[in-house]
Order: sequence, then structure tokens, then C-alpha cells
Amino acid sequence: MSDERLFRDRDFRMLLLGQTTSQLGAQVSGVAVPLLAVLTLDASPFELGLVTASSTLAFAVIGLPAGAWVDQWRRRPILVASDIARAVLLATIPLTALLGILTITQLVIVSLLSGVARVFFDVGYQSYIPSVLGRNRVLAGNSSLEMVRASGQVVGPGIGGALVAALGAASVILVQSVTFAVSAIALLAIRSTEAVVPRPEVRPRLWPQIREGLGFVARTRVLRATALASATGNFSFAMASAVNMIFLARTLGLSPVVIGMVIAVGSVTAMAGAALTPTLSRRVGSARIIWLSLALTGPLALAVPFAQPGWLVLLVVVGMAAGEFGQIVYAITNVSLRQRFCPERMLGRVTATMRFLIMGLFPLGALTGGILGELIGPRATLVVAGTLVIISPIPVWLTLRGSRDVDALPAWT
Repeated sequence: MSDERLFRDRDFRMLLLGQTTSQLGAQVSGVAVPLLAVLTLDASPFELGLVTASSTLAFAVIGLPAGAWVDQWRRRPILVASDIARAVLLATIPLTALLGILTITQLVIVSLLSGVARVFFDVGYQSYIPSVLGRNRVLAGNSSLEMVRASGQVVGPGIGGALVAALGAASVILVQSVTFAVSAIALLAIRSTEAVVPRPEVRPRLWPQIREGLGFVARTRVLRATALASATGNFSFAMASAVNMIFLARTLGLSPVVIGMVIAVGSVTAMAGAALTPTLSRRVGSARIIWLSLALTGPLALAVPFAQPGWLVLLVVVGMAAGEFGQIVYAITNVSLRQRFCPERMLGRVTATMRFLIMGLFPLGALTGGILGELIGPRATLVVAGTLVIISPIPVWLTLRGSRDVDALPAWT
């Protein structure tokens, strides 16, 4: 189905509205939260790494059972509840800041609980998309969703930086809270009916369900390879996130407004990558593009830590732009592959297994980045992170190097 026909689908537009709004808010607060920690609470690299790690710890703790639970319930109520929970949690930050009692500890706790809600949302969302679009439209739908959502990545950081300068970082986080509420409302407006989840006479045990999802991934060579590549990339991103704001604000001496602009300019390529993914997939090959998107852009992403005050700050823009482009193309093609071929009855468990394997290392990566930031400095830490990005596509290349298109892949099980 063409993009034009997709956008005429009311349910797709509602899905798009909710995700675009929450993505914009996420990008605004993505600048505000670390700047709040660094500029207002004077966080060290380790403390900033702790805040970052806490936001994804839930993937390692409840990621697998979440998939089994999601497969037993309808997905939309899970998504709505997750959005509402995150809206309420984030709203506590500007409230305590107003009262003068905000601490790093609270940021850690809010990040931790919001991470729990995010686990259910991410697993449920990727499992919900085929119910709204149909399996034959997931690539076009994911591409359109990511393209419009990426527009939030373009304007969000710039708006976030300007709002931080004008209002203060704590107040800006309220924007994210509101956008999660808007997302919940948009999801409630979707009319598509999910298939009724059959209720077994005997309630299935949790571990056998989890084991079935793990077994499917373990038996599927391409899933094992993409899980390893994604986990390496996420570990690298987590390391970098622990020191990025410190590097930009303290090492390069950039103001919040300029930091927001730098990130926004780099994110323009995410929108371009999302728009170009279907075309690249057709011309390069729907299987080949999965590893090639990372292999070509990874070396350019290593430019970031070589930036210096002055015009060499442009290296940050170049590196972030290349990284955003490669990651968005990889994410769309990889997720679409899984949504297309995974059996419907266990899509939630397989998605949760992949998210567990991919995101489980994120907290460790953030803590590692914080510790390395203390020991060797932010710049050297970013070099280590960039090197990991370069090697991340090797497992996928080894698995898919002989295949051009997804349809030509061998049987999955």
C-alpha cells in the first residue's frame, strides 16, 4: 500500500498522532533531563550514567515475562496504561523542583519506574502495529511512522534547548508528561479491533511461555545475529549517553540552545533515512540493507569525539547525522522483518526476548560509560563507544551476506 493510502487510514493517523506527539516530547525532555542533572544538580559522569542506566534496567528485569503477559492480553489497553503511568511519573519532577526538593535520587527513581512502563509499551507497540496495518503493510507503515516521528527529533532538541534556557530544565520535562497523555488519548481513538485473545481453560505457566519465545529466537539464525548487533550498538549508545552532555556542555563549552540545535541538525538525517528506507530496501535488497546501513555509517559516527571548540564542532553534527541515518534504516528493516515472519500468537514473546537481549545490556553500558568518563574522560569514552558501533554489524553481515532479499531467506525454524 502506498504512503498516500496509508495516510487516508484514520486508525493509522491516530497511531501516527500519538507517536509523533510523544516522540516530540521525548526529544524535548531528552535534552532537558541530562541538562537538569548536569547544570542544576551538578551531576558527575557516574551519576549521569546511573540516571541513564535506571531508565532501561526494567528491560533486564521484567523484559521476558512482559512478553508472555502481553501475548495474553489485548495490546491497546497496555499501551494506554503505559502512557498514563509515564505522564504521572514525569509530572513529579517539575513539582518537586518547584518545592526545592528535587534530587538525583528522584531522577533515578522516576527513570526506573518510567522504564517499567516503557517495557510494556515497547513490547506491546511492536506487537500492536500488525493489528492496525496488517502484516503486508508493516514495512511501509513502520517507515511512515518513523519518518514523521523523526520530525520530532529534528525540532525537539532545538525546542528543548531553547526552553531549558528560558524556563529551566525541570519545567520543560512537563512537556513530555503532556505528550504522553496526548498519546494515550490518540490510542483510545483507534477503532481497529484486535483479535480476541483466547482464554485457556488452564492458565499457562509463565516460564514455558518465556522459554518458547527464547527458543524461537535461539533457533533462528538471523534473529540471533540481529540481537547481537543491536545489543552491541545499544551498549555503545548507553556508554555515550553517560558522557555526551558533559562532553558537549563542559568539554566543548556549548550552551543549552546550541546543544539542542546541534542534536536537531544531526537528527534531520533520521527523517531522511525513514523516508528512504522503502526505496533503499528495494534497490539494495531488503536483507542486505539491514547490515549495510550500519557498516557504511558506523565509521562516520566516530567523528563525534574528535570535535573541538570552534568550527570543528561540526564533527559532532556529521557523526550524529551519520549515526541517526544508519540506525533508523537498520531499525525499520530489522523490526519489519520480525513483524512479518514471526507467528502472531508469540509475537509479543519474541519481541520481548529481542528487547531483553538488546536492552538488557543498556544499564551496564551506561554505568560503564559513567565509570570510564571518570577514569579516562568523556572524549576517550566516546572513542571506545564509537569503535563498538563500527564492529556491531559484523554478526548480521556474516549471516546475511549471501542474501539480497528477505523473501529469499531460508526457513526460520
